[in-house]
This record gives sequence, structure tokens and C-alpha cells, in this order.
Amino acid sequence: MKAGAFLRSLWTTDPQRVARQYLWGGFLFLLVGGLLAMLIRFQWAWPGQPVPGLGWVLPESKGALTPPTYTAVFTMHGLLMIFFAVTPLLFGALGHFVLPLAIGSKQMAFPRLSPFGFWAYAVGGALMLVSFVVRLGPASAGWTSYPPLATSAFTPSLGQTLVTVAVLCVGVSAFLYGLNFVVTVVRCRAPGMTWGRMPLVVWGLFYGAVLNVLFVPVLAAATGLLLLDRVAGTQFFIAGAAAVGGGGDPVVYQHLFWLFGHPEVYILILPAWGMVGDFVAFFSRKPAHGYRMTAGAMGAVTALSGAVYAHHLFTSGMAPVLGRTFMVLTLLISLPAQVMFLNWLMTLWRGSVRLTSPMLAALATMIVFGLGGITGLALGAVATDVPLHGTMWVVGHFHLTMGAASFLAVFAGLYFWFPRMYGRALDERLAKVHVVLSAVLFIAVFGGQLVAGYAGQLRRLYDPYQYAFLSHLLTLNRWTSWAAFALGAAQLVFVVNLARTLGWGRAAEPNPWRVGTLEWTDAGPGAVVLRGPHALSQPEVQEQLGRDWVGQAEPLPSGAAVPEPVAAPVPGVEGAV
Repeated sequence: MKAGAFLRSLWTTDPQRVARQYLWGGFLFLLVGGLLAMLIRFQWAWPGQPVPGLGWVLPESKGALTPPTYTAVFTMHGLLMIFFAVTPLLFGALGHFVLPLAIGSKQMAFPRLSPFGFWAYAVGGALMLVSFVVRLGPASAGWTSYPPLATSAFTPSLGQTLVTVAVLCVGVSAFLYGLNFVVTVVRCRAPGMTWGRMPLVVWGLFYGAVLNVLFVPVLAAATGLLLLDRVAGTQFFIAGAAAVGGGGDPVVYQHLFWLFGHPEVYILILPAWGMVGDFVAFFSRKPAHGYRMTAGAMGAVTALSGAVYAHHLFTSGMAPVLGRTFMVLTLLISLPAQVMFLNWLMTLWRGSVRLTSPMLAALATMIVFGLGGITGLALGAVATDVPLHGTMWVVGHFHLTMGAASFLAVFAGLYFWFPRMYGRALDERLAKVHVVLSAVLFIAVFGGQLVAGYAGQLRRLYDPYQYAFLSHLLTLNRWTSWAAFALGAAQLVFVVNLARTLGWGRAAEPNPWRVGTLEWTDAGPGAVVLRGPHALSQPEVQEQLGRDWVGQAEPLPSGAAVPEPVAAPVPGVEGAV
């Protein structure tokens, strides 16, 4: 390819090509963030000891993490994983690829926003990487960037400023694809693709995009004000001795951050829930049980997600009446999630279950998110949150919910849509090995963190064993670290599978999973959607087509209508015509 053509290919309005750009960007930052996680686990297993192979990076300490380096490592790990790896993989990669195809649209509603959003993300990612090599190192104020720690009075490095700008860039990216997704779903559905016929993954992406549009600007506002405090001498979040003439209030930043931060949990998990709902139906060869209730439950979670954020602030001196209010709201939001779980289990019940790699990853997502949700109940109640808030319990819960569940959902989607993305089939045996190993080791790693937290280990300690009451946790943390290293090594199975498939893998079948959604059936221009996404094992279809699935826009030879396996459109919402 000539240089000019290559450069033109970098700015593309084709959503499938934009999706691949996000995919490789997400993989890059997943690798960097994962390596940083390994350093954190090494520090907790062998505190202050030189890390093998790191001497050339940290010659002054002979490869050992110093307290400032350790602080920077866990700060950058959190920021990279959340903002530059998992979120772009779910929305930027899988979202851009699946959403237009699944609703029968050739393009996004605003095609030029897609490349603009990607390049905002790419610039932000570049700033994150550059921050590693500037004087005084990268950001070190924690992934939440709480002031006053994140102000120039306490973290004067250029790296902290670059990372603040990088978060703004990725916020621009998230807002743009969120807006694009919302308008695309509302305006660009194929004829007949009513709200009640959309795949559940489209519902998940739609709800997540709505949250992006509503709450990413809040994060952008807080980050912008923080940036002004750092570079322009303002004092929005500076108080106490560091302030001049009264100063501002750092707790305001905490409210703004978590007003975005808690919906971010659902931004990540809503597409995952949609994938689980679809895959459980596809690979049980049954219509999704309670389709309308599942879509409605996701909507209820979306509506409540902004009203529960303050349970992160129970220890900040909140008024007791507010504490009780947010506790009730936080526990209430678990009810719609239980509705979804029951529907998934009912779909599995007496189904013809096929344990393909996407199905295994979907089931693993259900399990780890269930564990994360159960352990989160203790953090939703004031009485149990106060003693657990500063401990590793929060880290274990957070990683099960946002990390492991989202990670496994990403791979569920990737294994499912990879044949459509690249026209090649990944090796199923390697994919299953990768999914099972990852799921088991995720539970081992984050389960170990939950146990350490319950035993009282505080978060972010450089060397927890300097405290006598925590010294007995060294053995537990070493076993947990070995599990983390094994988890990192297990990802090589995916890397080998990916490289082998892209290099010399066999061509994929046109519809390898035997499902009827539009991205697999290529109904062609002008096709009218006739039914929902889960028309599986219908007697009329089996009799006339000799198979147990039918495309959403595929008419039957007899012209007879197939009974809708899903409910009617959502009341009050008119479908596309």
C-alpha cells in the first residue's frame, strides 16, 4: 500500500474498519495495563524486591519498585484498563462493528464522528504512553485523581498533567460514539426492526450509550476544572493550607467523579448483559425467556444508575439521612439484575445447550458478575461499607464486577463475531481453554483480594506486612500473585490463536453459529425485518427449512408468519417503519 493510501485508510468512515482500529488500540492498552498489574502483584508478594527483567527500566533501585513508582504503577493500571482498554473494546470495537449490522443499517447516523472519536482516543492514548517517560514520571494520584492529591501542590509532574488531558480526550471519544450510537439506533433501523425485535446486545449498547451521553460530560467538567487548578492557578478543588483566599472544595470533585464513576460500571456491563442474553438464547437453541422483562430490567438499571453514586461517599462525612437514602437506592438497583439472572437461567433450563467458546465466556461472565454483585451488597449498606471501604474487599469486588465480567464479555463477543470481522475462524479448542482458564484464575485472583480485604488489608499499601496485624497475609498474597501470573500467561493462548488464525487460519463459514440476526444473514438492501432475534427451534421453521433457525428478514416458503418468540414493542415507543 502506498503511503498516501495508507494515511487515507487511517481516516475512515466505515464503522467496521473503525471497529478494527479500536480493537487493536484496546489490545495495546490491555497489554500495558496487564503488565502493570503483574508489577503490582509482584510487589504484594515480594515487597521491595527487584522485579526480574526490570533493572534496565529502574536502574537506581536495581529493578525494585520504590513507593513513588508503585503509586504511579497502580494509578496508570487503573486508568489504562478502564478508559483505554475495556471501554473502547466494548463500545469502540464491538459496538461499532455490531450495532449498525444488527439493526440493518449500512452506516452510523454520523459517519464522520466515528473516526473523529477514534483519533481523540488515539491522541489520549499517546499522551498516556508519553507520560511514562517525562521527568518525575506518570500520574500517581490514583485512578480517581482526587484533589488535592491530583493538584500541582502534591503531584507537580508533567505526567499528571498529560494524563489529565488524556482523560479529557478519551471523554470526547466516549461522548461522540455514545451520541452516534443513540441516534443510529433511534433513526437508522431497517424497516420492520421495531424496538421489540432488536437483539439484546443492541439494547445494551443503546442504554450504555445513553449513559455515556448523560454522564461523560460530568467527568469532562470535573477533569477540566481539575486541569485549570493544575495549570491556570484556579482553586476549584484546592482547600486548606494549599489554598489562597478561601480556596474551593475537594469533596465537590468526589461527587462529580462518582456521578460519572458509578454509571461507568453500567456503561461497561450493559453491553455485556446484552451479549449474555443473546448468547444464552442462541446456544440453548431457545427464544430468550422474558425478552421484554430483560430489556426493561436493563432500562431500570440505566434509569437508577445515576441515583446511587453517593454510596461511594459514605465515609466522606455525608449526612445520615442522605446515607440511608443512597443505601436504599443502591440495594434497590440489584432487583432488576436479579430479574435478568432469572431470565437467563430460565432460558438455559431444558435448552439444547452448546458449550461453544462464546457460550462459555457468556456463562463465565454471569458467574463472575454474580460474585461481584453479591460482594457489592456489603458495600451498599452503610454499616458494612464503613469498615470495608478502605480495604482490599473493594478492590476484589470492583475487579470482579468491572474487570473480569467486562473482560470475559469482550472475549465472548470477540469469539462470536470474529468470523464476521475477519472472515476466518478462531480455533475453538484454544478459545475454550482460554476462556475456562481466564474465568477460573479471575475468581482465584479477585477472590484472594476479597479474603485479604476481609482480613483487614488496606488498599494501596506499598508494603502491607510492615503492620503486624497484616503480616500473616503474605502467604495468601503470594498465592494470589501466582494465580495472577498464571492469568497473564493464559492470555498467551489467545495471542497464539489470534496470530495463527490471522496468519493461516481456515476461512469461516458464512453463519457458523446458525443464528438469524441480521449481521449473519446478510438480508440485502431493502429487506424488511419480520421477526425478533431469537426465532430458534420453531416447529414451522424446522418443517419448511429443515433447520432450527430462520433469519430475521427471511420469509418462509409458504409465506406463513412465524409466531413472534419475543414480546411486542415496548409500550409508548413506536418502532421503525
